[in-house]
Amino acid sequence: MDVIKILVNSLEILLIGYFGFASIYVFFFSFAGLFSVRKKKEILKKQRKFAVLIPGYKEDSVIVDVAEQALKQTYPSHLFEVVIIADSFQQSTLDKLHKLPLRVVEVSFEKSTKSKALNQAMKVIGDDYDVALILDADNIMEEDFVEKINQAFNQGYKVVQGHRIAKNTNTSFAILDAISEEINNHIFRKGHRVVGLSSALIGSGMAFDYYFFKNTMANVKAVGGFDKELELKLLKNRTKIEYLDNALVLDEKVQKSEVFANQRKRWLSAQFVYFGRYFMPGLKELFTKGNIDFFDKVYQMVSPPRVLLLGLVAVLTFAYFILNLIWPSNMMMVPAYAWYTSFGLVILAFAFAVPRKFYSKSTFNALMTLPKAFAVMFLSLFKLKGANKKFIHTQHGTINSQ
Repeated sequence: MDVIKILVNSLEILLIGYFGFASIYVFFFSFAGLFSVRKKKEILKKQRKFAVLIPGYKEDSVIVDVAEQALKQTYPSHLFEVVIIADSFQQSTLDKLHKLPLRVVEVSFEKSTKSKALNQAMKVIGDDYDVALILDADNIMEEDFVEKINQAFNQGYKVVQGHRIAKNTNTSFAILDAISEEINNHIFRKGHRVVGLSSALIGSGMAFDYYFFKNTMANVKAVGGFDKELELKLLKNRTKIEYLDNALVLDEKVQKSEVFANQRKRWLSAQFVYFGRYFMPGLKELFTKGNIDFFDKVYQMVSPPRVLLLGLVAVLTFAYFILNLIWPSNMMMVPAYAWYTSFGLVILAFAFAVPRKFYSKSTFNALMTLPKAFAVMFLSLFKLKGANKKFIHTQHGTINSQ
């Protein structure tokens, strides 16, 4: 009996330590996100030349519209150039793109990756730019997006993340994906900036000093999660990442469970790979150089994704409640209120982070599919082997509501 009790208590401590800290973490930054970010004053008055880089792999269904929309900026047209990086496009799509006032860089790889496409494009277009602005092949910038990014560079930043919002909410999974992104924007971008830490990058809607980006990307070889590797390199070098909550870029949300599963599998795999690679350097940076930003990012690599955090804390809290009823009270070491508190903190964190526009009937209906989303992500944990070594393409284009 003593052996069983030791095993049970050890498991209790492990679980409450992992999920309890994760609950406190998301609550703290979600609460911080309720406040405004202190803005720097402009130290320059300069209009920079932008290269708007849009890599796409077989994105024939969306790329022409995205390209046309990218040209509609209020920023002076001679100071930004749209560059479509075309990987495996149909000839008819290329013909349409060549008719637009933009640049098309055709690329082809045995194994396609976003980092390869970006690196090859920058070799082709040269160095006559001040800022590299990265979009996904489904992204649409609001008309003043480039102008707002330029203002942030005038405040002294070299790396700026814009606010990605949902382009579509036409299915239940799209609504859940949109809410998930807004929660992450609130906690990992705005909340972090409020307390003085760097914003997380998200893979698109982000801008970099061009020379700085080109040289940093030359050493990024990631197959999946290139933004994670890039972000870790930036934070290790103490480069602050700004977040612009009012600079909006529309992003297509996943609409079907199988696409959701593939996308999350890719993200989870990248997180675990980079945690293993950077855990020891993260500890060294924290204790020898006080680099909190870098260590915080390393912790994010092993923290549970928000859907899993909510689902597993709910399951464990309920299970703990039942176990306290049927097992002798002296078997359990962690008091029940610890789990109730953890669950409460997660609920509050989400409540703070979800924009009010999502408090609607369609969101309530979408929540009915939340258990399925949780199951998809949980099962993805057992299918991560090799996911970070191959390119997993997310096909874009809206489908009918379901």
